[in-house]
Amino acid sequence: MSALAQSVRAGFESRFAAQPASLWSAPGRVNLIGEHTDYNDGFVFPFAIDRRTVVAMALRPDRLLRVASSFAEETVELSLDDLTPENLAGWSAYPLGVAWALGQFGADLAVVAGFDVFIDSDVPIGAGLSSSAAIESAVAVALNDLWQLGLDRRVLARVGQLAENRAVGAPTGIMDQSASLLGQADAAVFLDCRSLDAEVIPLGFAPADLELLIIDTRVSHAHSTGGYASRRASCELGARMLGVASLRDLTVNDLPRAAELLDDETLRRVRHVITENQRVLDTVRTLREQGPTAIGALLDASHVSMRDDFEISVPELDLAVETARGAGAIGARMTGGGFGGAAIALTPRSLIPRVTAEVTAAFAARGLTAPDLFVVHAADGASRAE
Repeated sequence: MSALAQSVRAGFESRFAAQPASLWSAPGRVNLIGEHTDYNDGFVFPFAIDRRTVVAMALRPDRLLRVASSFAEETVELSLDDLTPENLAGWSAYPLGVAWALGQFGADLAVVAGFDVFIDSDVPIGAGLSSSAAIESAVAVALNDLWQLGLDRRVLARVGQLAENRAVGAPTGIMDQSASLLGQADAAVFLDCRSLDAEVIPLGFAPADLELLIIDTRVSHAHSTGGYASRRASCELGARMLGVASLRDLTVNDLPRAAELLDDETLRRVRHVITENQRVLDTVRTLREQGPTAIGALLDASHVSMRDDFEISVPELDLAVETARGAGAIGARMTGGGFGGAAIALTPRSLIPRVTAEVTAAFAARGLTAPDLFVVHAADGASRAE
């Protein structure tokens, strides 16, 4: 049993003076490429990482829901009879929101048992590595087992998305939950967010002596704040003005027409989504045909688009990307929703120490909080942990 699993089991026993039925875990994710395309019915290419959230859970003989975690002193209690999005707030909205959302996908909340759950995680919070989806996915697979719902992974991803949209109030797409639930070791999930068709694509980083370095700027972000919502609204406005159901229906050939019809800001938002969808397709094709050493320029172009057209980067992310590239990374970009969080740098294994040192020195030279740098590997998705 891992140290994290041991900590979760001990936390459950301490808070609830009982034994859990079992432990379940789900990973965070890194999006290799395809940012803000998911809620536009587009393409994304994330992978699950070897940082996980672990939950210990047991059913109760009554209808009480009790939620505790290592990152909050309080234990939140709520009856199943009062389980609505309007009654949820704070960190407990993530796990309790999943329980509510399962009711929207077939669970009969009038008859299911209550539960106790304890949560711990080594997925960094606020870094753009989807700590929220890791919580949602771990709780979803646990309740799917204990409530004997028989839902498949793609449905559980929709459950997690609904919980985040309605219970938490973050208008996110389905990418994060899909990566956490469908991920496989040494591979990424090529996801069509319209059809929800998913294909697991080998990354080939290890044979190419490449590592994916995470540069957590420690600039915290929050999806439920206005920046994310305003970007989504701009995309919806652009689609309406261009007469399509979503920006997925447009290609780079539509950009001249978009330039004629849209104001400058909406045009730039639309241009990012259209070109980012194409970059995802190009990345998958390039991986298959040439291997991972050939995708660096696509990662770089994605960052420029997010910085200039979608305007979701921050100076710390730009510094991380520029310094990593200068130190030898073959491609780098911010990842996640933006307005803080982390950048990724696809780096030859031998240059990891150099990139780490130069990024750290660059932040120090500007008087910025020291970033947290670490390598992640593509990992398996959510599962029963014991």
